[in-house]
Amino acid sequence: MSALSANAVLEAIKNRRSYYPLTKDIPLSKERVDEIVKEALRHVPSSFNSQSNRVVVLHGAEHEKFWDITSNVLKAIVTPEQWESTSGKLNLFKGAAGSVLFFEDQDVSAGMLQFILWTALEAEGLGANLQHYNPLVDQQVAAEWKLPASWKLNAQLVFGGKTGEAGPKDFKPIEEIFKTFSS
Repeated sequence: MSALSANAVLEAIKNRRSYYPLTKDIPLSKERVDEIVKEALRHVPSSFNSQSNRVVVLHGAEHEKFWDITSNVLKAIVTPEQWESTSGKLNLFKGAAGSVLFFEDQDVSAGMLQFILWTALEAEGLGANLQHYNPLVDQQVAAEWKLPASWKLNAQLVFGGKTGEAGPKDFKPIEEIFKTFSS
């Protein structure tokens, strides 16, 4: 059994909060932030190990540039009354140290919940694997368990006792899936 329990993982998840405003003063170097993002990117599950997630980390002036672009786009489409509150929010974001931009294949949109559950089950000593047999089984599954039509199946997390060690995981070169810009 893993030294990390599901309760510890779930506690970390529960402790995750949204903080406003943020500052440019952070206790990590840009390099450490990039390292954390790379490790998360490298180990997040993907459909058939497609590694379809893409990430761009923006630091400093590059981060500010992103929020300037966002500001310009929104200013052109909101009313002057809406702009007053919208610009305040955008300035809060611009005042932070950096941004991580996530790009993902839209077919794996429920990835975060899948990852959380997979990790929590692993922490309790279970083995698990993620499968994608939809849409082939969608109609039969919905009929069998009388599920609402609005529920769209997108993955199956299979779990049980471990019969051995996990096999090796192949990684795409980090240069193909990660970019960072700093000024």
